[in-house]
Amino acid sequence: MADPTRRLFSSWLAAIAVGAVPASAWAQAARPAPAAAAAANAVAIPRLRIVIPANEGGGWDQTGRALGAALVAAGAVGQIEYENIGGKGGTIGLARYVEKYDADPDTLLMSGMVMVGAVALQKPPVDMSRIAPVARLTSDYEMVVVKSDSPIMTAKDLISKMRADPANAAIAGGSAGGVDHMFAGLLARAAGNTASLVYQPFPGGAQVVSAVESGKAIAGISGYSEFSEHIASGKLRAIGVSSKSPFQGISSVRQQGVDADLANWRGVFTGRAVPPQRQAALLEAVRRAVATDAWQKTVKRSNWDNYWMEGKDFKSFLELDISMAGVLTYVLKLKA
Repeated sequence: MADPTRRLFSSWLAAIAVGAVPASAWAQAARPAPAAAAAANAVAIPRLRIVIPANEGGGWDQTGRALGAALVAAGAVGQIEYENIGGKGGTIGLARYVEKYDADPDTLLMSGMVMVGAVALQKPPVDMSRIAPVARLTSDYEMVVVKSDSPIMTAKDLISKMRADPANAAIAGGSAGGVDHMFAGLLARAAGNTASLVYQPFPGGAQVVSAVESGKAIAGISGYSEFSEHIASGKLRAIGVSSKSPFQGISSVRQQGVDADLANWRGVFTGRAVPPQRQAALLEAVRRAVATDAWQKTVKRSNWDNYWMEGKDFKSFLELDISMAGVLTYVLKLKA
């Protein structure tokens, strides 16, 4: 009997090639609830390090620090240490993690779709086959923003500008190959000139905001949490979101007649050389963390979706996501 994951991949591959299925279809998989929390008297991990392969303040950093706080709140970990290693969509942090912490039983690595895309685009010597998946945690959507006084009022206005004058329609976003870049590629595809996309990659949301406010880019793409403060202050204006339906009162680009939607996900990994028993203990600690009020409040406040997956399901999902990122990189003609 054929592997259902492979059958699914084949059908998506064919559909994306002709534009029949949105690129985010594989990222909208079923979202099983976390397993029940362990007994309250479970032995805590005395100290845990979370490596965040990005600069402070971005989506990975927010998620990693929220997870750390929840691990402590759950009594699953006694003390948390954070280590930020930014650059190139997480591939620098990935390589450093594999080099330093491959066999470290007390270190987790934040990762997600951004890293999957960056690896597909950059093809670095150290890829995600060198780390072991623990759990998928959250999903959120891409927000498209412009400067408050921009003449671009809608997603269709942006597509028109990208179609008519692509050389002067730079889009700012996160690292090359990441989810921001992929969504920019989908917008360029909707404009009919994928190869002409001018994409400005930055290591963090603050630089994306600066590029849009200064006029160096006509629009910016990132997660809602990274733009929310600037939207609230009136410095930036949201013109669309990558969900299929309205989000935070903002209409989706698909609702506006632009054929593009995409969801981002984040999760945690450990080293391949960490013993299976310890990997299981780390998973149990994360299970306890996401069951806490502290975690759920952060998810709600940050406008993330719970997107839990573990075990064989997560491994199969990751294999498919990696394959599909390669397809998107090719179809959208993304450039490093």
